[in-house]
Amino acid sequence: MIKPHPDLLVALTWSQVVEAAETPARILLRVALLVGVGLVLRHLAHRLIDRLVTRAVGLTLPKPLRGDRRGDDARERPTLQQERRAQRAQALGSLFKSATTALVGVVVVLMILDELGYSLAPLLASAGVAGIAIGFGAQSLVKDFLAGIFMLLEDQYGVGDVVDLDVAVGTVESVGLRVTRVRDSDGVLWHIRNGEILRVGNKSQGWSALVLDIAVAYDEDIHRVERLVDQQAREIAASDQWKDKILETPHVVGVEEVTGQSITIRIEGKCLPNEQFGIQRELRSRLKKAFDAEGVRVPA
Repeated sequence: MIKPHPDLLVALTWSQVVEAAETPARILLRVALLVGVGLVLRHLAHRLIDRLVTRAVGLTLPKPLRGDRRGDDARERPTLQQERRAQRAQALGSLFKSATTALVGVVVVLMILDELGYSLAPLLASAGVAGIAIGFGAQSLVKDFLAGIFMLLEDQYGVGDVVDLDVAVGTVESVGLRVTRVRDSDGVLWHIRNGEILRVGNKSQGWSALVLDIAVAYDEDIHRVERLVDQQAREIAASDQWKDKILETPHVVGVEEVTGQSITIRIEGKCLPNEQFGIQRELRSRLKKAFDAEGVRVPA
């Protein structure tokens, strides 16, 4: 029997020691590399999201990511328009950042566990069961977030809009992924979960209807009154104070109601959102002065 040379035994033993020492080092190196790549990908994704948010706040968000408001934005106050865009973009940006971080983190952790020799199948099965349990327990929370995401993407309402959300009516003060805050006419601040909002009536999008009923005495000359009302409506539409807020000059549409004491004439028009109240007050004031000057009587 041939015995190995002692020097050869020493060499083999040393190589085994070196290999055994190198294996943990290689694993640690791969783990560090995976973590580094994950951090770099997360950083790049967050930078891309920040650029999109900056473009959105600067009113240059790409068309596929914008709500379809067309001419409405041109009529909104610049500060309010900027604020609502900023809040939408920042909320969506925060959501995308969180989703990106979670996705990269899960992938990196799974790859590290695989590198360390753990079997991923039981872990994935356990995670699936846990995910189902958490999903059942957090249905309302998921519902709120999903409703908030679609609400922001569709731009159903924004900061400064006057809305009717069924559970509350008032001015939107903040819009989040989970909760919308609305302050009503009494000053009460309502915190409404987005998942509870089943319908939205937005009084600040597009235009508002300008409707005003004027009652005069029954025996007044209706044609004379209509001419007088039309004249005042044209004058207010041409005035410097109101011309930029009136989209359709108010005009008499006819007699709305007749009683034994009065005749009611209806005036209709279109104006910028939520400007109808100021225009109605101004038109009433002008009609009062015109009626007094022309001797038009109103019912007692």
